[in-house]
Amino acid sequence: MNAKDLIENLPDYQCEQNLDMINIEHIEMDHRLLKTDSLFVCIKGHTVDGHQFAEAAVENGATVILAEKELDLSVPVVIVPDTARALAHLANIFYDHSSSKLKVIGVTGTNGKTSVTHIIDEIHQYAMQKTALIGTIQMVIDGESHPVKNTTPDALFLQKNLHEMVEKKIDVATMEVSSHALDLGRVHGVDIDIAVFTNLSQDHLDYHQTMQNYLYAKSLLFSQLGNTLKHERPKYAIINQDDEYAEFLKRATAQPILTYGVQNKASFQAINVKLMANGVSFIMKTPKGNVLIESKLMGMFSVYNLLAAAAAAYASGIELELIKNVLNNTSGVKGRFQPVEHKKAFGVIIDYAHTPDSLENVLSTIKRFCEGNIHVVVGCGGDRDRSKRPLMAEVSCQYADQAIFTSDNPRSESPQAIIDDMVKGLKNNNYQTVLDREEAIRQAIEQANAKDVVLIAGKGHETYQIVGDKVLDFDDEKVAIKYLNS
Repeated sequence: MNAKDLIENLPDYQCEQNLDMINIEHIEMDHRLLKTDSLFVCIKGHTVDGHQFAEAAVENGATVILAEKELDLSVPVVIVPDTARALAHLANIFYDHSSSKLKVIGVTGTNGKTSVTHIIDEIHQYAMQKTALIGTIQMVIDGESHPVKNTTPDALFLQKNLHEMVEKKIDVATMEVSSHALDLGRVHGVDIDIAVFTNLSQDHLDYHQTMQNYLYAKSLLFSQLGNTLKHERPKYAIINQDDEYAEFLKRATAQPILTYGVQNKASFQAINVKLMANGVSFIMKTPKGNVLIESKLMGMFSVYNLLAAAAAAYASGIELELIKNVLNNTSGVKGRFQPVEHKKAFGVIIDYAHTPDSLENVLSTIKRFCEGNIHVVVGCGGDRDRSKRPLMAEVSCQYADQAIFTSDNPRSESPQAIIDDMVKGLKNNNYQTVLDREEAIRQAIEQANAKDVVLIAGKGHETYQIVGDKVLDFDDEKVAIKYLNS
């Protein structure tokens, strides 16, 4: 693509050099990935400033540099007020507005994003559509897995892979959309058709500072659905009617709204809910009639996840009977209320719960069917929201008979300091502290008796521990099986 034709799409830029005869074959923001005829974009990150690598970028093949300040280089430098915003704009054009050529469903909220996106994806696959999934665990394009660094990747990664999805004739892409991604503009330029809100509870306040800021970031997904009501390509907002922020999010969008819930009247409402040790059952009231759902997934949070996925799939044009069949047969996601198979007389469950709200949901679910004592192994991540640490400990002691507080990705912080934050001011005494996570899991399993349940919380699908600047292999499921079989 001609560099001048590409750059002239920006409304505000400065460039003293001639761009007419330069061809752009690639766009990159990592100087190590550059190829010949590339546009290198200098992004200011939290820890690294891409402007520092502009000279190395030229050496590696960059023929144009996009920056926020003047640089003395041998290639043209295009100066813009905000390179991250400009990158999203240029990447969308460079990759030919790919998101407008397939259906895109975005799911945001504190809890449930991964489960909801997987169920939505499963429904569309069952409807014989080619699908793609972008989330916390991985990106999957028509069955082929790719690793991802963030819950929602950066704008360049998104546009590049949306283009690949179009080339592979994907029908629908379902993606988790984090509050960080919305706040940082990572989804700018992505034409989302259906936006889904799961819930909002305390998390990421180390970044957002206040719940109002956190809510505002989430609301961007709905406001960015646009103001135009297009009959040929309708857009929808799917909102949890039982969440306290539902009305705020409704006001954030101009698009048609479908609601779901249990407590309040909604487009998709669960009534006669039964929570059992082997799943859930309920009548799902829908705009097209009622259907009986008998799912293998457990807990009230699973009811909400199933409703959210059903509403999104309905908005996507999937038949109700097909939706019902998938809800009744889905086995869920690894690390989300995942039973560990073994031959002992007690249960072991692994779950990603890493917020006070999600931990309370999981423990309250276990409490409904556990006939013995509940043991929980849980910690809090380092270099993250410190204010939720005592809340995690309080919830653990309130719902479990015995809690073991341990490490969970301590990063640059001392594991002991993190645990000290958790137990500071804690009035309960039904807990112990074990710094080593493997030892904590071993002790919880050894303490369990017949009919007890051991919950290993916080890491779920993760297979690593981040200690300092090292990423160490660690899998809760493998560690649990090791001691269950010993």
